Amino acid sequence: MPEKSDSPPKKSKVLDLLDVTKKPSRRERQRKEIEVAPPLPSVLDAQKANALDLFAEEKKPKVRKTARTEKAVLGTISKLLDMNEAAAAKPAAVVVAATSPAIVTSAAAATPVPASAVETTVADDPRLIIIKPPILVSELAARLGLKPFNIMADLIKIGVFPAPNQPLEPEIAAKVCEIHGFVFEREKRDKDKGVHKIEEIIKEPELPVQEPEDLLKNRPPIITIMGHVDHGKTSLLDFLRKTKITAGEAGGITQHIGAYQVMHHEQEITFLDTPGHAIFSDMRARGADITDIVVLVVAANDGIMPQTLEAIKHAKKARKTIIVAINKCDLPSANVDRVKSQLAENGLQTTDFGGDTEFAEVSALTGKGMDDLLDLMALQAEVLELKANPKSNARAAVIEARVVPGRGTTATVIVESGTLKVGTPFICGPFAGKVRSLINDRGVAVKSAHPGMPVEVIGFEELPNVGDHLTEMKTEREAKALASERQEAQRLTRLKPQHRNRMQDLYSMVRDGGGKAQLKIILKCDVQGSVEAIKKAVLAIVSDKVESSFITAAAGPITESDIAYASSTEAIILGFNVKVEAKAVKSSKAAGVEIKLYSVVYELIDQVREAMLGLLEPLTRETVIGHAEVRQIFKLNRGRVAGCFVTDGRVHRKAHARVIRDGVPVFDGRMSTLRRFKDEVEEVRTNFECGIRLGDFNEYLENDTIECYKLDKVPQTL
Repeated sequence: MPEKSDSPPKKSKVLDLLDVTKKPSRRERQRKEIEVAPPLPSVLDAQKANALDLFAEEKKPKVRKTARTEKAVLGTISKLLDMNEAAAAKPAAVVVAATSPAIVTSAAAATPVPASAVETTVADDPRLIIIKPPILVSELAARLGLKPFNIMADLIKIGVFPAPNQPLEPEIAAKVCEIHGFVFEREKRDKDKGVHKIEEIIKEPELPVQEPEDLLKNRPPIITIMGHVDHGKTSLLDFLRKTKITAGEAGGITQHIGAYQVMHHEQEITFLDTPGHAIFSDMRARGADITDIVVLVVAANDGIMPQTLEAIKHAKKARKTIIVAINKCDLPSANVDRVKSQLAENGLQTTDFGGDTEFAEVSALTGKGMDDLLDLMALQAEVLELKANPKSNARAAVIEARVVPGRGTTATVIVESGTLKVGTPFICGPFAGKVRSLINDRGVAVKSAHPGMPVEVIGFEELPNVGDHLTEMKTEREAKALASERQEAQRLTRLKPQHRNRMQDLYSMVRDGGGKAQLKIILKCDVQGSVEAIKKAVLAIVSDKVESSFITAAAGPITESDIAYASSTEAIILGFNVKVEAKAVKSSKAAGVEIKLYSVVYELIDQVREAMLGLLEPLTRETVIGHAEVRQIFKLNRGRVAGCFVTDGRVHRKAHARVIRDGVPVFDGRMSTLRRFKDEVEEVRTNFECGIRLGDFNEYLENDTIECYKLDKVPQTL
């Protein structure tokens, strides 16, 4: 029966598993969407909101910088390009801050950075090749658009034979690029990656052509004492310095350059004492180039000698003023007039003979005429008006270099311009350094050295070459950078292809019996100047049969490494005025290496000449002592014996003999039997008969000739 409509509906039982909350209707959703946002707060409301609260900390309003105050920060290239595109497509939005009325623009509306300020790693020139070391052949070929074998062919043409994976030097890569019309630039990056750093070119400061007159000041004259060996050069300097230098020199002769200073009437005078021995020609030439005045010392009893003529030649070549000091005038055999006439013959006319060459008659032992000689030096210095700028860049000439135990590498220099101070960075040839200490000629440490002053400089990284110039640099970094460049250039020079033996040279060596014998030498001296002089003198010993070669030649004591080097190369070690370290003595005995020490230079040269002769094998000379004619052949149980008649000379049992048949030798050997009748004899003379048996030879014929000879050993000569 159906229910009535007016009856209330029954409630159905529903499980409370689902969310039965009522969703907003469509009309309600539309009403919320069209609902207007509340109006912005007024200025008064904003001030009330920012009013001071007693329970809160005071906070200053944050102010954003506008585009005018904002600093332009350079980002990456890709971000800059994206920002520019976004700025072109969409205008910048303006945001109004609630806490401040300031208006801040977005980053897109900021002032654009000019493109010229952005440094890119890509060069504008398409012909410019920029590669960062190491430079490989494959990479260079790819940049040039070539195959690697094309680059290898170009390298072979310029004389470089690298392996496929071997890095190339920048200079070699530049030559290859130049062949194909490209310009090579070595890439050098700084800390900010992606930006090229311009490679700084460091140069040695050049000597100014002309200094300002107001900065020039008088400097001490540099005077070189030159002359023949044992003419009294160092003794003369001894008297001036009131010292005894010659007493401590081997053989009483100077064997290296010494620099000293003397005070005369409150004026400084710098002296250079050069050796007089023949092999020190380069030292004398160096002394003449550095000096202002040359004092030529001539012994009154000897006169002009070979090294005196050489000293005159060096002084005239350098165009230096010459003052003649006629020494040893106190000896009874002194002949001053003969010395003056000899000087006139060689272009030095003294003033009393009508010339312009000043002279003084002196005696280094008694002091006669020494004041006159010093006055002449001071007068000539005033005439020359020697001046230098002590405030300019320091520059000094190296006259000696050596290794001193406890100090390291040191060099004796004479300051030419500027003031050399402790702590000054410098460049000297291919080596850099920093002045750690300065020591004057008296052995006293000084803080600085003015022009014309000789000092010993401590602070070299390596042993400098004698004759190089020490130049002050701005910073130690620049000095080291320039030194590395010079050393790299020297290394490339050494790596250049050397002369190869031609086929004609090989044929001549085979024809001559394998080439010359070699005397291998390791030379160690006290100073670098002696190394150069001795090396030149030894190499001057010329021979077609033997030659000398230097494995190493340096200044310093003989060390354990020198012994190991000599043992591996079969060389002898020559030491000149040096000591042998304790470990090196033990090593030399164990390895059997020969060490020879010398203190006088000409003894060393003579020993080297004798050693070169010892390498030559003695010549073998044949001397015929007699002939015997075969008259009859006798048959024995153990062979045959030739019955002979001695026609000339004598036949000796211990001599060599050959059988000659019709002018042609058919056997050559030693005698095994020499008998007269039945007795063994030592020799048989002319017109006597004998029986001869030569080794195992049995093919004797009548009328054969037996020639007897002996072999003598004759020593060879150079």
